Order: sequence, then C-alpha cells, then structure tokens
Amino acid sequence: MAKELKDLTKRSVDYSRWYNELVVKADLAEQSDVRGCMIIKPYGYAIWEKIQQELDARFKETGVQNVYFPMLIPKSFLSKEAEHVEGFAKECAVVTHYRLKADPEGDGVVVDPAAKLEEELIIRPTSETTIWNTYRKWIHSWRDLPLCCNQWCNVMRWEMRTRLFLRTSEFLWQEGHTAHATKEEAEARAQQMLHVYADFAEEIMAVPVVRGVKSATERFAGALDTYTIEAMMQDGKALQSGTSHFLGQNFGKAFNVQFVNKENKMEYAWATSWGVSTRLMGALIMTHSDDNGLVLPPHLAPIQVVIVPIYKGDDELAKFNEKLGELAKRLRKMGIRVKYDNADNKRPGFKFADYELKGVPVRLVMGGRDLENGTIEVMRRDTLEKETRSFDGIEDYVKQLLEDIQQNIFDKAKKRLEENTFECNNYDEFKQRIKNGGFFLCPWDGTAETEAKIKADTQATIRCVPFGIDQSDPGTDMVSGKPATCKVIVARSY
Repeated sequence: MAKELKDLTKRSVDYSRWYNELVVKADLAEQSDVRGCMIIKPYGYAIWEKIQQELDARFKETGVQNVYFPMLIPKSFLSKEAEHVEGFAKECAVVTHYRLKADPEGDGVVVDPAAKLEEELIIRPTSETTIWNTYRKWIHSWRDLPLCCNQWCNVMRWEMRTRLFLRTSEFLWQEGHTAHATKEEAEARAQQMLHVYADFAEEIMAVPVVRGVKSATERFAGALDTYTIEAMMQDGKALQSGTSHFLGQNFGKAFNVQFVNKENKMEYAWATSWGVSTRLMGALIMTHSDDNGLVLPPHLAPIQVVIVPIYKGDDELAKFNEKLGELAKRLRKMGIRVKYDNADNKRPGFKFADYELKGVPVRLVMGGRDLENGTIEVMRRDTLEKETRSFDGIEDYVKQLLEDIQQNIFDKAKKRLEENTFECNNYDEFKQRIKNGGFFLCPWDGTAETEAKIKADTQATIRCVPFGIDQSDPGTDMVSGKPATCKVIVARSY
C-alpha cells in the first residue's frame, strides 16, 4: 500500500480527523496562507467542474440564464433590507481603502490613508442586494417577467472555525435570483429549484436527501420561506446540501423594483434566490467514502475508468499500448472518462493504491499472462471486488458496471438514511439517542422557545418540516407537552 493510504485515520477511530486527512491525501484541497480559505487542487476542482456542468444544464432547462455581478457591494445596499443585513452583518469583510504605498520606514507597503473610500465596499456574502438594485433598471412591465438569472462565483463569509469544503471564509457556489409577477409563480419557482437540487443530489451524487421547509428560526435572512435538502453523513449528522428561498416582495420593496401588471397597475416584483456551494464536495466525501479513501459515484468521477498495464520491457509495453490504447479509445467513444496509465515513474502497486485513494470507480489491469490468455482484471471501487474477464466485449461490461456501481452507492446511502431515521416522542429518550447521531422525526409545537431548548440541551436543531409526511395528527410536543403543529426532522449537523 502507498504510504499516504496506510496513514489514513479510520472512521471508527476519529471520523472528523478521517475526513480532514482524506481531503488532503486524496489531493482535493489544502489550507491556504490566508486563514479560513482553501486551495482547491486540480483533482478536487475537476469534481467541482462536473457538479457545475450537471447543475448548469439542469438550471438552463428551466429557463435560467447565467450572468455575473461584481464581488464588491456598496455598504448602503446592505442597509436597505433590515432582516437581510442583520443576518450577514457579523460575517462581512469590508474594503475601506483603494491603494497601498511604500512604507516610509522601508518595511514593504502600507495602506495609504489618503485613499480611504467615500463609502465602504462589502465583499459579497451573497448578492441579493446588488442584483435587486440592478433589477430595478431591467424590470418595468409584466412582459419583462419572469427574470431568471444565475451566477457561478465566489463569496466571503468570515468564519471563525473552518473545515475544508464544509465551512470556509471564501467558497465557490452558484446563486440564482429570480423575479416574478405573482406570489404563486415565485413560490412555485422556489420549490422547483429545490427539486432540481434534490434530483441532482440523488441521480448524480448518489446522495439521498430529505426535502422540506425550514423553521422560521432557520430561514435565510430576509426570506418568507426557505426550502432545504438535508443529507445524512455516515456519522449520522445532517448536512444542509442546498437551499431555495421564497423572498416575497421584501427585496422588490427594499430596492423599489416595480412593474406595470396586466391590470395596468404598479406592483412590486416577487423574488426567489437559491444556491449550492462547494459544501457539496463535503457531502460527497462523507456520504460515500471509506477507510481506503474516496468512493466517487461514476456520474461525477473525473476518471471513471483507469487502465494499468503491468509489463516487462519496452517490447511488452508496445503490445499493451496497442491493445489497451485501442480499448481506451473505444471507451471514450462511448462517453466514458478513461485514463490509460502506462507511465514508468511509479510502480503498479503505488498506482493501485493511489487510484483507490482517489475513488476511481473501475480499475482495469492487464499483465503478461492476461495478454496471452485474452483476459483482463476488473476491480470495482465501491466493493473492492476483483474478477478476471474476457477482454472481448469488456467495454460493454464496463459501461454497465459503472451504472451498477452508481446504483449500489446510492442504495447503500439510502439504506443508511432509512435505518437511522427514527420516530421519537419522548424527550429523555431523544436526549440519549441523539448522541449517536441519526434523524429523529419528532412532534413540535411550532414555538421558537421549544426549538431553542432542544438546541441548548442537545446541540441538535430542527433541520426541516419534511415533505411527504402525514401531518394530519402530529401529536404532542415532546418538550413542552403542548399540542404539536407538525412533525419535524431533528438532528445534529455540520
């Protein structure tokens, strides 16, 4: 085994440490010289690019167009929507000057005090304010609506405690912002985008999710409703993996975005916003990976198949290059992302361990005896099972195997979610069982006081009011003893 793999902490020993080590050892990302920020390495960014490509296509199918807005936002914009600014004020990074100058003492550069900005600029924590200030210029009539824009960009939210991908001060994401003529249309769009995220998570990431709506306490700042998808990690904790917000007319009123409706009357536009971030990388890692490294679903893996020849001498290598090089071409024509690794700078054993660590779904290996016998060894990363198969027709077998692996990875995660979701009506029981993780479906009286007590007592939070649950008779709140208004998912989270 490669040294990197032998040193990987086991999940059962320290799950958090296992995650932190795996992100670095699998060449996904590393800490930057700026505290709280990360460097996404080529392999990690290749996975993020696949996430972008898949989501971007799904967005565009719903009529969304991509745009780009500046990363600097005038401070006055954030003051226009009170609830919004209150939600982000403590996380904002502020630009106060626009120039440096040589230090008179000869010690590098200093901020030029004469270059103070007339108005401070905020590095965007999210872009509702600057986008809605611009929408005022674009929207005049109901014929201009709906306006559905999205941007792929970075944002800054100053974090004190950071972890690669899961919580960093700067992160990459997409943020969609739509304007609508009616409340019903805006609400429908907010829910539509939630289902776009959920379908993507399950079909492409192989991550099963719970779809639902946040409590008032957990809503996005300035939203009337926040819809969420919640994924369960292997330690039983929840990870909020995507949110979509119905913003009502709050931003339309704050930025005076009015239009002439079909009745020829002036009305404020209705709004939504929605986003997912590089946090999805954390969800991907913590849902599927094991003590041997990453386990990547084939639909997202940058390399779906790696082909490794085991050869002696240049003559044998030439035979492998001809035979396996042609196989690689055939696989690529089938739309499969394949790497033929015939490099002589690493031993086969190191290559095997490295590709295992990086979660490549299928490994094909051919040695001299295979060459003589017309066979090839196939190893699947999800189960680590190996088999020797005929070389003839191997490309069709591999194509089906990739789909089988995708389904198996999803089924395994779905089984974990189902087996670790519990109904619970007793608070003492809940306080004991929540320590071991899991999603708990509990009756809730709808009050912020009860919600705050659960968090104070257990560090667990109400993740959502889940869709698809019979809410006709929610029962009695396990904390207050009052009649419940609904059943909610309660869990500890990242």
